[in-house]
Order: sequence, then structure tokens, then C-alpha cells
Amino acid sequence: MLALRSLCPLAIAALVTTPAFAQSPPTPPSADLSTAAATLRDEAMRGSGAYAILRSLTVEVGPRSAGSQGDRAAVTWALAQMQDAGLDNVHAESVMVPHWERGSVELRVVEPYPQKLTAVALGGSIGTDDNGLEAPVLEVADLAELASLPDRVVRGTIVYFSARMERTRDGAGYVKAVVARSDGPSAASRRGAVAMLMRSAGTSTSRVAHTGATHYDPDVTPIPALALAHADADLLEEELASGTPVVAHLQLSSRTLAPARSANVVGEIRGRGPGIVLLGAHLDSWDLGTGAIDDGAGVAIVLASAKLLSSRREQLAHTVRVTLFANEEFGLSGAKTYAADHGDELAHHMLGLEADFGSAHVWRLDSRVDEAALPVVTSIYDALAPLGVERGGNEAHGGADLGPMKDLGMPVLDLMQDGTHYFDIHHTMDDTLDKVQGSDLDQVVAAFATATYIAAATGTDFGRLPPPPPKAP
Repeated sequence: MLALRSLCPLAIAALVTTPAFAQSPPTPPSADLSTAAATLRDEAMRGSGAYAILRSLTVEVGPRSAGSQGDRAAVTWALAQMQDAGLDNVHAESVMVPHWERGSVELRVVEPYPQKLTAVALGGSIGTDDNGLEAPVLEVADLAELASLPDRVVRGTIVYFSARMERTRDGAGYVKAVVARSDGPSAASRRGAVAMLMRSAGTSTSRVAHTGATHYDPDVTPIPALALAHADADLLEEELASGTPVVAHLQLSSRTLAPARSANVVGEIRGRGPGIVLLGAHLDSWDLGTGAIDDGAGVAIVLASAKLLSSRREQLAHTVRVTLFANEEFGLSGAKTYAADHGDELAHHMLGLEADFGSAHVWRLDSRVDEAALPVVTSIYDALAPLGVERGGNEAHGGADLGPMKDLGMPVLDLMQDGTHYFDIHHTMDDTLDKVQGSDLDQVVAAFATATYIAAATGTDFGRLPPPPPKAP
């Protein structure tokens, strides 16, 4: 296929703004179609089968970090699941992914009051040598406070970012908290620090730490980077508040291996025309738990939705393309590869939906579509309202794996799930099957399957939104 990266910006814009085929103006569903959508919704609520799919993934495959044996097993598992669901054109599309191993960690305060601390390496962190390292701990709230300090204060220390994540329904607190995780190691290294610690980007009240990806800027020397459980962050801060210098010892065996081959797993429910509704989740997970909510739940939601839709394929004008993306957690490898490999289909992508926010109920519908298509979004809302779904605005973000396609102009719907407790277990060893209720999954499947059905059955062109302006260098 035509690689998107080979197209100049003007050519990309032409693909985005030029319709792939003649479309009539968007019109709301007919009464018969609305009745069929309601029937589909109610069928899912009676039992979608999503929990059984999630159980299979977490028990039979388990953790599946990029490049690992679990990652490879998950690809094989997903291909079989799509075949069993009756999807068409089931196949794997090769993706190269990074391969990082967590190793073991020991972190303890040695002065003034010896204490062992619960911590996990951030994804991509380097390790220490066999002897570890020992250095004074310097507490800062955030990157701004670090930047305000002279280099002589930071040099030779373990920088600790203490800002606490706020619990929110929509995940906005996480957006703020992850800045330290992604940029903290480079910022600390640039000032001469020897390691970086942070209060976990999460809301757990248990003594577990939250991992997640970090990265190093090309101009810095990588330093070890870890996240502390909240109880241990509190303990460290109590010692720092004593006024006596706090010294910590750190030993970490994390390492980066050669890139490995994984895959996006793709299956379709063929419609009558060339339009595509993209329904996605990510197949990988971090290695601490079994990836039940992140993103096993999303995988189960889209596969269960696809199974419901596959028995209604003769009613679909657009093809529903189910894609389980590789390596969302550590660099969006699958999403970027999908956008590159499917550049020649860009104008056919009518709409995208992604499930990547756990298993809790859908509470709001947001869109990012051409205004002419909003009446169809209203019809989707009307079908979802009995599920307790509110109507949001027309500024949806789309999920992370939809980002590369959305940035090129693909319209998206966000079926917002309740994230109040999502970050209690997100990226921790507690991300396991027992945290999921099957009835919650049924409501989410009902929302995703119904929204996807209406979008595909009406044959709506949801518009082409121009690419965002290029970022300033």
C-alpha cells in the first residue's frame, strides 16, 4: 500500500479533504434502522460475552508488553478470536516495536532513618551498575520548581517529583501528572542529577506503584527513573521534612533489547461500499498485572461489539474495521504504522472509535465531525440515552491509537467511560481480572456496538476535518 510518510503535506491534505466516493448529505437513521439499533443495544445489555473474552485474554495470555513472549502470544490469540467472531479478512500487519525488560529494583533510604521503599521502574528506564548508586534526595514539586534551582543544588542528587495526581472522572488529572513521568528524567539529567523518582501518576490507595513510559531527550545522559507507591512517597516526604539530609540507595537491572516484530491484528465486517468505520483498542499491556483494564477490557469491548455486528453485516453500508494495535504503551508503534500503511485508504475512513479507558460505564458521547453530520451524532445519542449517556460537544480527542489518523482529518467519536477509579489500578500489579464486572462491560459494549452500527448502517460521511497546523519547531 501507499506509505503515508511518502506523501507531501499538500497531497495528504488532498486525501483528507477530497471525498473518496459520492455521498448524499448525512441523514438521520430511518425508523426501521433506529429500531434495529435499539434491538442491538438491548441484546448487548442482556449479555455481550465481553467478560468471557477478557477472561480468556488475561488467563490464557496474561501480560503482553511490547516485544515479549506474551506480546507474540497475544497476536496469535487475537487472530483466533477474530476468526471465531466471524470477521472477514482477518490478518496480522507487521509492526516493529521496542523491547524493554523491567528487571528487578531495590530502593531504600539509608539516612537518616533506614526504610525500604516500594517502587517500579518507568518503561524505558536504564538500569544501574551491579553496585547500584547512592545519593542525597532532592524534593521538587514539578518541572517548574526544578528549573528554578541552580545547577549546583541539583548536581549529584536523586531528584524526586512530589506532585500528587488529582482524581477526576474524565482523566484530566492524569494528563497533568504524566508530565513528570515523560519529561522528568531528561530535565533532571540535564541539571546533573544521577537518578529520578516521582510520586506515581495514579490514584491508588494500596501500596502499589504505577509504571508507564518515559523517554530521554537526545542531548542528555539517561539516568534511572522510577515511580513510588503513594504510601512510600508519603514516607519519603516525612523523612525529607525532618530537615536532616536524606540519602537513598538504588539498584535497578532494567535494560533495553533489540527491537522486535509484533503486529496490528485486523479483521473486518464487510459493508456494501468502500467506506470504513475504524473500531480500535490496543493489544499490548504493561508487565506488572495481566492488563485487564488496560487494555484487555478495550480488546474485549471491540471484539464483543464486532461479534454482534457480524450477524448484521448485510445491513452495513460501511465496512467496520476492527484493529487491535501493537505497542500503544511505549510509543504508539502500531498506530503510527497503521497510518503509514493505510495512507491510500485515508479518504475512505469515515469515522473512528477507540476503547481504551477500562471497563466502567459510558457516561458521555463526544464527537469530532463535520457540522453537517451532527444530526447523525444526535441519532446515536438518542439510541444511547437509555444507557444513561449524556450528550457532549463536538471537540472529541479520539483515543491515543486513533491519533495519527485523527490528526490527518479522520472524524472520531469518544464514548467517554467513567474514569473515577480507573487510575487506582492503571499500570500497576493490581490490573487484574477481579477488578472487572461483566455487567459494566455489557453497558460499554452496548454503547460501542450501537454507535458503530448506526454510523456504518447509515453510510454517513462524517466529513473530512483539515489536518491541524504543523507544530512550531
